[in-house]
Amino acid sequence: MDVHFIDTTFRDGSQSLWALGMRPGMMEAVAESMDRAGFDVIEVPGGNYMKKCVRDLKEDPWAMMAMLARKMPNTVKTSMAGTYIFALDPLTPRSMIEFYYAHLVKIGALDRVQITSNTFDQPKRAFPWIIPAFRKLGLQIVLGLSYTISPRHSDEYYAHKTREIVAFAPDAIYLKDQGGLLTVDRARTLLPAMVRNAGRVPVELHSHCTTGLAPLVYLEALGLGVARLHTGVPPLANGSAQPSVFNVAANARLMGYSPRVDLEVLRPVAERLSAIARRERLPVGAPLEYDYAQYVHQVPGGVISNLVHQLSELRILARMDEVLEEVVRVRADFGYPIMITPYSQFVVTQAAINVATGARYAHVIDDMILIAKGAYGEDSGYTWMDQNLKDRLLGTRRAQELVARERPDVPLGEMREKLGGPGVSDEEFLLRYIMKGEQEIRAMRAAGRPRQYLGADMPLLDLIRELGKHRAVRYVQVQRGSEKLVIQNQSAA
Repeated sequence: MDVHFIDTTFRDGSQSLWALGMRPGMMEAVAESMDRAGFDVIEVPGGNYMKKCVRDLKEDPWAMMAMLARKMPNTVKTSMAGTYIFALDPLTPRSMIEFYYAHLVKIGALDRVQITSNTFDQPKRAFPWIIPAFRKLGLQIVLGLSYTISPRHSDEYYAHKTREIVAFAPDAIYLKDQGGLLTVDRARTLLPAMVRNAGRVPVELHSHCTTGLAPLVYLEALGLGVARLHTGVPPLANGSAQPSVFNVAANARLMGYSPRVDLEVLRPVAERLSAIARRERLPVGAPLEYDYAQYVHQVPGGVISNLVHQLSELRILARMDEVLEEVVRVRADFGYPIMITPYSQFVVTQAAINVATGARYAHVIDDMILIAKGAYGEDSGYTWMDQNLKDRLLGTRRAQELVARERPDVPLGEMREKLGGPGVSDEEFLLRYIMKGEQEIRAMRAAGRPRQYLGADMPLLDLIRELGKHRAVRYVQVQRGSEKLVIQNQSAA
């Protein structure tokens, strides 16, 4: 059996390990090799990376998208998609969402979209309009089911959800284990149920190494009919990211499977990215020890890091364990919402408030009240909520004030007029909408040329840079065969 690989290095690997800090130049340094490696699909950044690129990296995300389209013409490029692409804004008009994806397709930067199905009640609310819009653009559509553990998230729940989304005729379905919670034992019952109900639609597996079990689960999945696996290239694999493509492919081959990826092409990619990580002092993904606490609170790693920051500001970091214990109770009270954005942020925030105030639900954030009102749909868990708590929240004045706002239907021309008029290019118009104005865009452009990570051997570049710091070194001569390069040290001169 062939094993197919979906690469996550540029997006999920970067988000999990480098806080989305992978610069366009870092991608450019390896993109052509990635295109030749035989991946079925390569995930590219989008959505929340657009803001990160402008605001923190001070680089143009549209230039990055065009570069990836140019450097990787032979591989299907995918991105996380949905109706909340801009800072999780559920009120982004449909016209803007459709225009954003249409432009990505126009410049050749996107061939496939991945949508998580069991959040925001998407099959009922969004799929009837967004899937036809994506199909009209010629995009492949992959529908994901977010994995979690709770009394209501049984194998039958996932079998039912699989049947529900198969009705939309996706090109593939994938199980998104964002917390790295899937075990070998659970995979043996869950994955066959999904594969049976998927029929002829292929099933993919996407997991994180948070608990250290994902590489084992991937190998088990192969024997259960799941032969499409999401992996990363080191140093942007392992840790809280996806399993390493080298580890999974090598083990799969030993088990008699045929990995459809060229590891020899990828070895220089791993070396180049590792050199970049050393140069920029970025984390290197490493296998993690098994941590049972992850199964108790199920808080994603990125949310944990933000929680530490918030508790530090409140000067109650010492009460971290109390907050995590309260997370478990709050999640149960609200019917076990899946611990994925935005529900994980809602639950953790409410738990921290409960601990900080010393009174459970003395103050309740608006989003938890909206969950109780059913604004986020059945998948948020509100039908399983503690009834006494639900009655209490719905009886408050704030509950009467809060109304779940519908997505506005604003014409594209009206939005363009507010952001510069018809003379503004499509990419500038989109950037202004994403960044809510021009200030941060101007700061990005004022920052100068983007950083480059050239195709030359990184250790040699590092050596030349270090030699250049010494005034006694007047020049450096590099020779390969008959070709010779002499570099003069200007500081020595």
